[in-house]
Amino acid sequence: MKKFSMFSVSLMASVLLMSFTPSLLLVNSKMEKVSPLAAKATWAKEAHDFGEIKLKVPVSVEFTFTNTGDAPLIIKEVVTSCGCTASDYAKEPIMPGKSSTIKVSYNAANPGAFTKTITVKSNDVTESKMLTIKGVVQQS
Repeated sequence: MKKFSMFSVSLMASVLLMSFTPSLLLVNSKMEKVSPLAAKATWAKEAHDFGEIKLKVPVSVEFTFTNTGDAPLIIKEVVTSCGCTASDYAKEPIMPGKSSTIKVSYNAANPGAFTKTITVKSNDVTESKMLTIKGVVQQS
């Protein structure tokens, strides 16, 4: 009986300790603390084809996303693949259920086909998302 009660006490203590231990997740071979709440960006589209555009006439597109997670979504950085592409985005957190946009502009300085990438870094569970724009700049 004494062994059984010691086992019961040990088991209950283990359960209590686990309930107060922060959640851990194996990421890149390291244990990292994970919040039970997470932000999640759901994109309306991840690529845009401008088709044929005129030389030296800038074009823009807005990529729309919604925070479908249960924590505020924070866009940390938007990185374009070259200086010919620029971006503009909201710097404030996007609350769960709310939407926002990232505006991407291409300056069309050189004739020919182009494909450019835009990397969005955030606190989304996937951490980054790659968006793409493409088109063909026509000679005037």
